[in-house]
Amino acid sequence: MGISIDNVRGLILAVSSSVFIGSSFIIKKKGLIKSGTNGVRAASGGYSYLYEPWWWAGMIMMIVGEIANFAAYAYAPAILVTPLGALSIIFSAVLAHFILKENLHIFGVLGCVLCVVGSTSIVLHAPQEKDIESVKQVWTLATEPGFLVYTFVVVILVAVLIFRYIPRYGKTHLIVYVGVCSLMGSLTVMSVKAVSIALKLTFSGMNQFIYFQTWIFTVIVIFCCLMQINYLNKALDTFNTAVVSPVYYVMFTSLTILASMIMFKDWASQNASQIVTELCGFVTILSGTFLLHKTKDMGNYPTTETPVFSSPHPNQNPNNG
Repeated sequence: MGISIDNVRGLILAVSSSVFIGSSFIIKKKGLIKSGTNGVRAASGGYSYLYEPWWWAGMIMMIVGEIANFAAYAYAPAILVTPLGALSIIFSAVLAHFILKENLHIFGVLGCVLCVVGSTSIVLHAPQEKDIESVKQVWTLATEPGFLVYTFVVVILVAVLIFRYIPRYGKTHLIVYVGVCSLMGSLTVMSVKAVSIALKLTFSGMNQFIYFQTWIFTVIVIFCCLMQINYLNKALDTFNTAVVSPVYYVMFTSLTILASMIMFKDWASQNASQIVTELCGFVTILSGTFLLHKTKDMGNYPTTETPVFSSPHPNQNPNNG
């Protein structure tokens, strides 16, 4: 079973999305740094970044990337589109080295390579997109007991993180901010897929905006996106960008694939070999992001290893011990 034309379209849109989103992380971070010198930092509850042109430039790039990502979900299943976000890790990590001076170690490069290899494995064995003829079909899938239970668990976890753990551990534990973004992100993707399918069908002559379900999905997308933007800003303003990107990717992708399995039953049409191959590809991606996370500071301290793209220090005497 080869890759369908719809999957190819989704693939192209997803790759384009990763380029824009990966770059937006760095530009937004630069804006957050500049705004933090003149006002209250985002991590401290401030919104001075709203007056910073760099942050808005990054925001525009992220919006363009999200639009491409949005369109990708209309053509391909989430299990194909979402893992391709690994490419945004590569762009953000490399650009962070050059623009933000956050060193990228040789093991960081290896982590990026592992992300690409794992993503390729998933893409080549991804399931075909289901033939959906109405947004009502998506609503039926979303209101089945399995996905309703998943949604309830996500809402409870997000509430606990926001009201209990963020005040205590938000500035010291990356997982708290990223956890909120990722949990809400899994619901965002499911709703985005519903709205993108509605738009695709509407443009083909079958108006889906006459159904209330389309508008409910649209409201969910807007609410979840605003939540993600807010807490992602806090994460970027508090922690190293080269770490935020891969950790966010791992959690977001894992939860999105889980949500898609529950709601759209992506693996129902696949055999055991295809599923195992996709799981191996995902484990490879996890290994790459773990490597990026563990080596994030290796280039910032004196060591016998040399960070990638290191520049010479003309005033340093190599004979000094």
